[in-house]
Order: sequence, then C-alpha cells, then structure tokens
Amino acid sequence: MAAAAVDSAMEVVPALAEEAAPEAAGLSCLVNLPGEVLEYILCSGSLTAADIGRVSSTCRRLRELCQSSGKVWKEQFRVRWPSLMKHYSPTDYVNWLEEYKVRQKAGLEARKIVASFSKRFFSEHVPCNGFSDIENLEGPEIFFEDELVCILNMEGRKALTWKYYAKKILYYLRQQKILNNLKAFLQQPDDYESYLEGAVYIDQYCNPLSDISLRDIQAQIDSIVELVCKTLRGINSRHPSLAFKAGESSMIMEIELQSQVLDAMNYVLYDQLKFKGNRMDYYNALNLYMHQVLIRRTGIPISMSLLYLTIARQLGVPLEPVNFPSHFLLRWCQGAEGATLDIFDYIYIDAFGKGKQLTVKECEYLIGQHVTAALYGVVNVKKVLQRMVGNLLSLGKREGIDQSYQLLRDSLDLYLAMYPDQVQLLLLQARLYFHLGIWPEKVLDILQHIQTLDPGQHGAVGYLVQHTLEHIERKKEEVGVEVKLRSHEKHRDVCYAIGLIMKHKRYGYNCVIYGWDPTCMMGHEWIRNMNVHSLPHGHHQPFYNVLVEDGSCRYAAQGHAPSQGAGV
Repeated sequence: MAAAAVDSAMEVVPALAEEAAPEAAGLSCLVNLPGEVLEYILCSGSLTAADIGRVSSTCRRLRELCQSSGKVWKEQFRVRWPSLMKHYSPTDYVNWLEEYKVRQKAGLEARKIVASFSKRFFSEHVPCNGFSDIENLEGPEIFFEDELVCILNMEGRKALTWKYYAKKILYYLRQQKILNNLKAFLQQPDDYESYLEGAVYIDQYCNPLSDISLRDIQAQIDSIVELVCKTLRGINSRHPSLAFKAGESSMIMEIELQSQVLDAMNYVLYDQLKFKGNRMDYYNALNLYMHQVLIRRTGIPISMSLLYLTIARQLGVPLEPVNFPSHFLLRWCQGAEGATLDIFDYIYIDAFGKGKQLTVKECEYLIGQHVTAALYGVVNVKKVLQRMVGNLLSLGKREGIDQSYQLLRDSLDLYLAMYPDQVQLLLLQARLYFHLGIWPEKVLDILQHIQTLDPGQHGAVGYLVQHTLEHIERKKEEVGVEVKLRSHEKHRDVCYAIGLIMKHKRYGYNCVIYGWDPTCMMGHEWIRNMNVHSLPHGHHQPFYNVLVEDGSCRYAAQGHAPSQGAGV
C-alpha cells in the first residue's frame, strides 16, 4: 500500500508540471516580445491598475517596463483621470505610480467628506465654519477638486444629494483659491498693467464651476491677433508688428503704423468675426465675463474695451483705459513723445461702437453731458476692476429670479477684497446674510468690524445685532425634538410612518424613514438645485428624511416612494 501511494504521488508531479508548462511557455513568449510591443499591450486600455500591479510582479523584464515613472503608469493615470493631464508638462519627471496612489487617496477622501456633509447639513444651510475639514486636506487640492467634478458628472440624475454637496464644496474651494490669487494680484505695483488677468479672476470667481483659465483665454485672443496680422500683412507687408514673436511685443511709436494696426483690428473684430456691443441685452452679467465675451462675441463697453486693449498692445499700439462716466473708453495718444499733453491730444476709441474714433466733443455727445478733464484720464488696473465689479454689484441688486442672490454675494466678496473697509458694502453684506438666514456668526463679525470703522452706524448695527442674536437663540431652541403627529388633521397628507423601509421610485435605492415634514422645509437654493419644481406637486407635498443603504442621509419627496417593506 505504501509503495502504491508513493507511485501515485510521483505520477502527480509530472502531471502538474505538464499543466504549468503552457503557462510558463506563454509567459516566456510574452517577455520575449520587443519592448515597444509589450509596452503597447500594457497600454492598450484593457488592463486595470490592479492588473498592471500583478503583471509587474511576475518577472524582472515586466517590472522594468512597468516602472513607476514610465509610460505604462502614465497611461493608467491618463485613462482614469484625463482632465488632470493638462497640469503636467511633457518635460517634467513624474512618478506616475505615486501620482496614481495620491489621486486615488484624494478621491476616497473627497467622497468621505461629501458623505459627511450629507449627514451633517441635510436640514440646514452649511455654516461658515462647515468647510473647516476641507481646509486641512492633505495632498494636492487639484486632485480633490477633480473628484468633486467626477461626482458632478455622474450619469443623469443619480446621487443628487451627493452632487448638491459636491457642488457646494467645489464652489467654496475654488472661490477661496481665486480670491487669494486676486488679493495677491492687487498687491502688484501700479505699473503692472495686466488688465486681462484681473478680468479673468473676476470671471473665475463668479463662475467657479466653469473651466476658465487665463491661458485658454489668452490662446483665443492670440488666434484673433493672428487674423489681424494676416489682414495687416495685406496693408503693409513690412509692418514691424508682423515681426513680433508670440508672447513678446514692444510699442510702435509712429502714428501711421499704429493707425494701420487699428484699421486691421476693426476689420477683423467687427467685420470678419462680427463682434458687437450688446445693446439688446445690456444688463446681463454674461457681458462682463471675458470667456463669455469671446464665446458670444458681444459685451458692454468695459469688457469690449479690455479685449480691444489687449489685442492692440500685443501688436504694439499703446492704448490706455479711460474710466469715462456711463461709457468706458480707450485713448490713443496723438501728441509727440515727451511733450506736455492735454485731453485734446488724444483720440478716444469706443470698442463698444465698433472701434469708432472720437474727439473730446464727440465723447460728450456720446453720454449727453459735459464732463471735466479729469474724467478723460487714464486709470490703473485696480480702478478698472473696481468698475467691472461695480457693474456686477448693480446687476446683483437687480436680480429677482435667483432668490439665493448669488451674483450679489459674489460681487460683494470681490469688491470687499479690493476695498475691505467700505462701510456701506459691509452693511449690505450683513443685511444680505441676515435676510437669507445664513451665517449669523459671520454677520456679527461684520457688524463688529463696521462699528470699529464707523461708530456713527450704531443705529443700523445695533438693530441687526439684536435680531441676529435672537435668530441664534431661536436656532438653539429648535435643537430640541419637535413632536409631530401623523394623526393630526394638518398632517393628513403624510402617508408613511417613521420606521418604514421604502424603495425610491426613480433611483431604486432602499432606505428607512427616520423623519418627515408636511411640506419641503429646505431653502430656495436647495429647491432650485434639486429641481423640486419639476415634481408633480413641487415642494407642496410631504418630504421624508431617509437613511439610505449606502449610509447617506437624503430628503425625498412623497411622490418618489411608491413601495414599502416591513416596519422596523
């Protein structure tokens, strides 16, 4: 028996060797392929990061091909997160495996924070200190932002609650970064004249969820400059502006040569590309956003002037901004260099009016009034941005549809970043937050600052302080448990009880009810973002606090709960 057992065991070993032989032979054939072919296979897109990790552990040759800074891990990163590749230079050394790990970790952290927002703030506006967790994140902020964008881009109307809080967090993150960049920009010396850069910061702050960058906007302007050069070549093939290299320019002093540039610009902008002043929809905030001006090819005097100014300076024409009342203009010097000049030594250009060139008298006709010589003077970058933000502020005060007053809030933030001690605007900001019922602690901080700046505002400040403190006390009292009975007549429309297990009609998730309201109790912003008005009964129907099987807390309309399980 023992001999037979030994014989059987000895028979098994060759059998296992025969089974393993094809796999070993296959691996041997694979590693003997040329490196370029192997790399092509590994980058084909059919292998996951886990697959690459396993492949790299099989033998030295494959491990070398899958080195952390090589093409294989770079392709894994690119396929997984394509939008991040624009942040890397082709000449940079990058440890792609490490970048992959850091981005993966940031994604998990982002989802954890979004889920925590769902649990903490489902029944209230996110408080001003609610973002403190985000400010202490480890790793590159751009990775965290990218994950939030991935959540926002999830298919269809899935995970609306996650999208709602991801949008809030992304809005906050980007606006804080942009505001810091703007403040640093404003610290530049007065002779730093990047008007376009300042305008782009304003655009970015008011549209933080849009992909807006100075580089992209400059690239669009460069393409317009190329068209102008093409037209200019037909006017004067030896024009000095044609010799300027991309990103470099110098000023041309001869008036005739400057005039040729402006003629070519007017033809390209207004005849060829059909840019025009937006007279039909003048009071639209889109007219002030540079990326929208380029997309829609229309704007108001100040935005059209900044575009015109930027192109002219790139081609060597030293135009200057003029903060003219009611109608922003540019001026073009006609006097001799070094001479004492007055307002009559300039031609004034109306970029809103197709580049029309005006005299002093025609400028006064344009606005219908006589103005002093001081108003024809040049202004610096900060004054130009002040006027842009002032226009947005005026539009924000007019908005009536958006009850969150987002444009007013954004423009106040921008204005106070430039002029932090403007008492009237600080008071407006405090009143706005008080009206919206948000951030009472911040309201008190603003009011204290106002009182320090101007003790004469004691009456208005005292009134707001008193009512804000009352609001805080009411919120504290509301922390207690509110008893609501479904049996009460006024709650007769509430069909489902606490403890029932339900299934969402549209999204199919299972959940348990742990609270309800006879009508939607969320704010206007939540109702708008969640598109509640599109429901059959809108917000005038019972809404339920539900704990979902994935651990998130949601607020669901009664019309979306068609089926129930057992009570718990």
